[in-house]
Amino acid sequence: EHGMTIRILKHGLQTTVQAGPRSGQRHLGVPASGAADPLSLALANRLVGNAMFAPALETTLTGVSVRFERHCFAAITGAKAKAWLNGERVKLHRTLAAASGDELEIGPAKAGARNYLAFAGGIAVDEVLGSASTYLPAGFGGYEGRALQAGDVLAIVPVDTAPEMLKTPKEFRPRAGNSWALRACYGAEVDFLDKESRFDLFDTNFSVGNRADRMGLQLEGARFGVKSGGRLASAPVFPGTIQCPEDGRPFLLSIDAQTIGGYPRVAQVARADRHLIGQLRPGDHVRLLWRDVDSARDELLAKHDYWGEWLSGVNFII
Repeated sequence: EHGMTIRILKHGLQTTVQAGPRSGQRHLGVPASGAADPLSLALANRLVGNAMFAPALETTLTGVSVRFERHCFAAITGAKAKAWLNGERVKLHRTLAAASGDELEIGPAKAGARNYLAFAGGIAVDEVLGSASTYLPAGFGGYEGRALQAGDVLAIVPVDTAPEMLKTPKEFRPRAGNSWALRACYGAEVDFLDKESRFDLFDTNFSVGNRADRMGLQLEGARFGVKSGGRLASAPVFPGTIQCPEDGRPFLLSIDAQTIGGYPRVAQVARADRHLIGQLRPGDHVRLLWRDVDSARDELLAKHDYWGEWLSGVNFII
């Protein structure tokens, strides 16, 4: 019996417990999963003195509200949203102190898709296959392998000392908008696209379709000509892989995507920008920016240098 618990009052569209990725098991068909926006998860944990991948709540579009059963420290990051502690507005990117009986509400996301709510000590859940993250398609990890419901009670790992009361420095607060530029490299089967389509891949203002979840996102705005008839032998895919099925409509794989796919892989979002995929929402505009492999790598290392001043171990986060 943990002494410290929080109760879910309003569970929102899809609120799950997320932590670090599952690594080294793709050959068994187990994807990495974890936080859809791992950078925002790490930022929330940083504000409450946790390890970067301590289990926290990930909300989707509509927020969440919780009641604290004991004094606790919390922090909210991610999408642009309003938040209230006992009806009083509180800011994101701050360490918040909550007393027993207090209620914290995160409102709907105004820009971006997901918020992260971390608690000092982290949520007490068991690890499954090396991570506490919820993998919804297979129903394991997190809290009973499922999205949270009103009335669920989560245990929080007790902490000995109160965390430092921090604010994320302004230059380390990712800004959510409704237009995104994602750096991307050619995929292994880019040659399956006709010449016109190869050009359009990096010259189209895509919009995110209504099919947008932790498995992947439909990109709308161009139909591609695919030579293979869209089918080929199953090949490895990763979060950030852009596949092109027979219908010519590109599909961007997200954090919970399967480990192999049978559609041509026409592009791969560069690792430096992969964390942004978790903030894309239906109706957002997306532009792909072409990079060769060397510049994608250099830009990743530059991003690590930048974020390293605030987040140690950033090379494990992005």
